[in-house]
Amino acid sequence: MALRGIKVIEMAGLAPVPFCGMILSDFGARVIRIDRPNAPDIDCMGRGKQSVCIDLKKKQGQNALKRLCSNVDVLIEPFRPGVMEKLGLGPDVLTTANPKLIYARLTGYGQSGPLSQKAGHDINYIAISGLLSKLGRKNEPPFPPINLAADFGGGGLVCALGIVAALYERHLSGKGQVVDANMVEGSAYLGSWIDGNKHMFSNERGCNLLDGGAAFYSTYKTKDGKYMSVGALEHKFYQDLLKGLGLENAGITQVDDQEKQKELFANIFLTKTREEWTEVFKDLDACVAPILTVEEASEHPHNKEKETFQAASDSVLMANPAPRFSRSTEIRQNRPLPQIGQHTIEIFREFGFTQTEINDFVSNGVITQPAKL
Repeated sequence: MALRGIKVIEMAGLAPVPFCGMILSDFGARVIRIDRPNAPDIDCMGRGKQSVCIDLKKKQGQNALKRLCSNVDVLIEPFRPGVMEKLGLGPDVLTTANPKLIYARLTGYGQSGPLSQKAGHDINYIAISGLLSKLGRKNEPPFPPINLAADFGGGGLVCALGIVAALYERHLSGKGQVVDANMVEGSAYLGSWIDGNKHMFSNERGCNLLDGGAAFYSTYKTKDGKYMSVGALEHKFYQDLLKGLGLENAGITQVDDQEKQKELFANIFLTKTREEWTEVFKDLDACVAPILTVEEASEHPHNKEKETFQAASDSVLMANPAPRFSRSTEIRQNRPLPQIGQHTIEIFREFGFTQTEINDFVSNGVITQPAKL
């Protein structure tokens, strides 16, 4: 496993930080999540993590976390700028005690700037980044791709990349550093290819080659109410698309009126079911594929052979780690989600706390673990 031996403290949060922690865990890092007492247990990306429950409102709890952080490689925190500093757990304090610590801060707007203290969600971050303005159909308002772009692409994934890069740099310098990951900059970074291809995105939203403007790069409803995806960009793929649709002798080309072509394609796709169209295009290189639900995708022969998905302990389907390595392995077996505080006592003992200290923490409500494990 590529990250075996790396110890990570993850401050519990929503979406971006849990995803970042899950990535590190999937590739072998040991991730210890710090939960709050009485917090709702909503982290669906906790697979393979351990949970320690500490009341950070108490001075003893803050000091206990400092001791834990003195013996780990990475800290990931999801709070607005200044929150960790108020707890006495800012990077100046923790990196002084542990100069090799990678202190990763994942926020919406970053540690500085006029919006750094403002609340926001994925839709706001991609709005400020400029990315949202590019997403959506013609003559319709911009429409976000759920919360994938900022929370997970520009947030959790970019933060994980920053952590791995910082770990490599530490291998060279012997020093840790602060990683300032934020979802506005991360989302803007995701849009680099779009921004750099002005000739491909020169028209208004929904009128370009890849955003719904082209009939040969779109989605179509089938007879049974399901959908097919079409991505026949290159001429040779377009020719096979026409062949599959029975239009090879219709005398139409890729540069013809796209709105009329969309209407023509839409009417033809409505004549067969999704499965029938899948069979039609099975042996054609037309870049046409059925649009599957996650449940259907997990049963697709390609995904089954590659073990793309796994069923979590609650039977929810989730993707296995990507990418794959030729020598190092990622963790692909099902790993249970931790209960809040499940590993508190175990980890405190491992990190050198005495039984007397642990008993004192428990009696003062500084740390907790579930009544039944």
